[in-house]
Amino acid sequence: MTFNAVAVASSFAEEIHRRAPEIESVRRLPADLAKKMAQAGLFRMVLPANLGGHDTTPAQIALALETLAQADASAAWCVMIGATTAAMANRLPAGLAREVFASPEVITAGVFAPMGKAVDDGDHWVVSGRWQWGSGSQNASWIAGGAVLMGPDGPLLDEHGQPLHRMMLFPAAEVELIDTWRTAGLCGTGSLDFQVKDVRVPKARSVALHADPVTVNTPLARFPIFCLLAMGVAGVALGNARGALFAAGGAVQTKKAAGSQRTMAERNVVQADFARAVAKLSAARAHYFETIGVLWTAVQSGEAGLEPRNRLRLACAYAAEVSADVSKVAYDMMGGSAVYLENDLQRRFRDANVITHHAMVAPSIYELTGRVLLGLPTRVEQL
Repeated sequence: MTFNAVAVASSFAEEIHRRAPEIESVRRLPADLAKKMAQAGLFRMVLPANLGGHDTTPAQIALALETLAQADASAAWCVMIGATTAAMANRLPAGLAREVFASPEVITAGVFAPMGKAVDDGDHWVVSGRWQWGSGSQNASWIAGGAVLMGPDGPLLDEHGQPLHRMMLFPAAEVELIDTWRTAGLCGTGSLDFQVKDVRVPKARSVALHADPVTVNTPLARFPIFCLLAMGVAGVALGNARGALFAAGGAVQTKKAAGSQRTMAERNVVQADFARAVAKLSAARAHYFETIGVLWTAVQSGEAGLEPRNRLRLACAYAAEVSADVSKVAYDMMGGSAVYLENDLQRRFRDANVITHHAMVAPSIYELTGRVLLGLPTRVEQL
């Protein structure tokens, strides 16, 4: 049977939405829900078929994440991180990738930022470091962290004079999880710190996501990794904002302001604000999916250069920004009732604004994409 990522995501929407307060309160994706979603294949969307994955198209991945986030952003975020981290498999030796992803219940998590140090020790790297934003790590069997490669005289450098670094893949049992995740939003993602000390990692179990060639030659394996991650972050943002609009739009049809005989929906200002928010989100969403299609076509033809990558990165940053704006509109529509914890609009407002701080969609992306648009020299691997 063909795997339909959107249909599978939709099948979990009701349960995820119902359990959103629980996800928020326990500050992680509950283990039983993570297991069911893993068994259903949502964490294997990016894996190739020869590893038991589904080799899902980018647009379908984006739609699935948006569907999950419409139910709850934290749950969607955990799936997004797990699915995109699994893209490491496309650059691991085939035998090792099969070993890591042998079980359909395997979940991976990880942080690309090279916050660790890896010392050369023959066939192994000896790795120490501490990473932030380890989303979904409590449910992971394998956890990855970026590490700078160290030589006897300091960091090893590439041809541009920049430190070389690789993603190191650790069995979860070798990783210490540190409960730091008490935040304003995305509370249910369990994005705590994790650390390792002098852990030996076989060199074959490490990946340079930009430099290592793919070991699985499929279009999805060749899809630029930063674009894949940015696309996932923006998909969660868009779904969360759509959920906020649905919640607010439904509520104002019956809610009345104190002393008023009219529903909130009958007020002209509410009608205008809601219409503008719908249009704004729809435009950002259309731009987002357009650029996914442009880059996907370029990847399939072997021409995924600077321009289509840049278009997608810009669309993702804008989608996250607009999603936060729209979530605020939905939040404000509800007046004082939105500040209560039982009203999910306050959670959606908080989640939306935390999403905009992720490095893949942060305001600094406008500087990077603006450089390309203005014809300034930019390395393709930055995108």
